Amino acid sequence: MNTLNKRIDIIGMRHDLGQTRRGVDMGPSAIRFAQLNPKLKDLGYQIKDHGDIECSTYETGEMGNPKARFLHDVVNHCEVLRDKIITLLQEDSFPLVLGGDHSITIGLIAGMVSKYPDLGLIYLDAHGDFNTPDTTPSGNIHGMSLASITGRGSASLTNMASQVPMIKDELVHLIGVRTLDKLEKQAIKKSSISAITIKNIDEIGISEAISRAIESLSQNSPQGKFHFSLDMDLIEPSIAPGTGTPVRGGLTYREAHLACELVAESGNMVSMDVVEVNPILDHENQTGKLAVELILSALGKTII
Repeated sequence: MNTLNKRIDIIGMRHDLGQTRRGVDMGPSAIRFAQLNPKLKDLGYQIKDHGDIECSTYETGEMGNPKARFLHDVVNHCEVLRDKIITLLQEDSFPLVLGGDHSITIGLIAGMVSKYPDLGLIYLDAHGDFNTPDTTPSGNIHGMSLASITGRGSASLTNMASQVPMIKDELVHLIGVRTLDKLEKQAIKKSSISAITIKNIDEIGISEAISRAIESLSQNSPQGKFHFSLDMDLIEPSIAPGTGTPVRGGLTYREAHLACELVAESGNMVSMDVVEVNPILDHENQTGKLAVELILSALGKTII
């Protein structure tokens, strides 16, 4: 893993306005409480934890358009994260962002493409996150993240970076998806993103799914560099219960670890986020602890 002996910059996003289940704003605390920082140091990393970016709450935010709930606040938070990422990249750091709901990835990617204009994306999620205000049944912006990153939807989200789209369809790999809204499914089919469903994983295995994504990025991007986005609802809810939108039939414990281990072996990950940890819905921080384990695997921890 080529981030070894480099500095990892940890940023918490206590942000829950992209969805409706309260508690995900405590995700960064749950992950840190599971000993993230000392365990990363044990792997040989220099850690700089920047604490949490201050975010509005349901009580202080402005809901606005019900088809894009809290859009103004989500944009503001993502812009703060974007600017923070741009600053950190000037210091050759590795950003690790702790969510919070998945809408924060929009700001993270907006910052990353300032240095990596041909950035790839490996996006592990039970959901497609490919809705727009025109197609969403809920109005939740965490269900619009991938659409926004690929230039679809609200201009205030799609225009956040120095380029539109932030990431081209051909460099996006959505893996593990198992539930889609009707119009969202149609949009994914019309797009050029690679969508590997849980059925595909059943057929070819998680190893092949991740390996194909990494190989495709190495062929289609000049440097093959990518951001790794891990939504904890990717995993079977009995293993990761502390998430707001659980869907049965997710990845097993070992499949999730293998996916992260293969990402580490590629040496091409340049940033990472872990999102949708909700300790209110968890059991003894089971999901927060698993998030730390998976972060460690993605950053090079091996059995031997």
